[in-house]
Amino acid sequence: MSGSAPVTRVLAIDDSEDIHAILRARLEREGLVLESAASGAEGLAAVLADPPALILLDLGLPGMDGFEVLRHLKDNDRTHSIPVIVLSGSDDAKDKVRGLDMGAVDYVCKPFDHYELSARLRVALRTQRLLEMLARRAQIDGLTGLWNREHFDARLADALATSARHGAPLALAYGDLDHFKSVNDTYGHSAGDAVLEGFADILLGELREADVAFRLGGEEFALLLPDTTVEESIAVLERIRASLAGVCWPRHPDRAITCSFGVADRGVGGSWEPSAWMEAADKALYAAKNAGRDRVMIAHGEEIEPAPC
Repeated sequence: MSGSAPVTRVLAIDDSEDIHAILRARLEREGLVLESAASGAEGLAAVLADPPALILLDLGLPGMDGFEVLRHLKDNDRTHSIPVIVLSGSDDAKDKVRGLDMGAVDYVCKPFDHYELSARLRVALRTQRLLEMLARRAQIDGLTGLWNREHFDARLADALATSARHGAPLALAYGDLDHFKSVNDTYGHSAGDAVLEGFADILLGELREADVAFRLGGEEFALLLPDTTVEESIAVLERIRASLAGVCWPRHPDRAITCSFGVADRGVGGSWEPSAWMEAADKALYAAKNAGRDRVMIAHGEEIEPAPC
């Protein structure tokens, strides 16, 4: 099956049509797609609507100048990480220092050499890809390949904000491998690591495309299930629980591994604060452990009940 290569989009914010034409011809040879904005306000709107990979920014814009545009870009959480190369007719050292201090990754004076600009673009895009890769790796659990606790905190807050804004259901599940410490104590940490990796594989295999799995630490996991009520999440969690219980582990074939789940679709006290949702899911998980493990318990706020069979 054939597929198309991903498109790298560059936005030029410049009031000169000639500059746009020159950049378009040059960037096409680099396999880049140029999008154009003729003013600062138009450029900011374009960035917010569909963030590009890189921005080429003129300083001498009508109305809102390039420095103000740069300030808006760097003050916004959605756009502050987009690399900006200033293209300016000014070679004043003060302008260069100001632009770089405000967050631009490079400063190129007009008229520019096409080959030099292309090289600077390649460097900026390559550096940005490396930074994104490092940031992504910092949020991934090294053993299981799942998202880690740091990323969970950010994703939960975003998911709750989206759910509240659109009135969409959301389920948060906490999972804990039962008697996991005894696996490490009896069979060694390599056997325990194999269980953690195997459970992560089961999660990724059983979860739906929109669902997200996290390893919070040790044998504790969290699942975010967007557009899902707590009742609808039961089928997903029961599939995971059954798949895990059915695994025959090579290092301990007569020792099955099970998991307990607590799931919530609202925070304690009806709160939309992440801490209230985590508290509700944690209470349900604690109830599942106390009820004998290897089961799913539901939290409707303060009320805890077993999942229907």
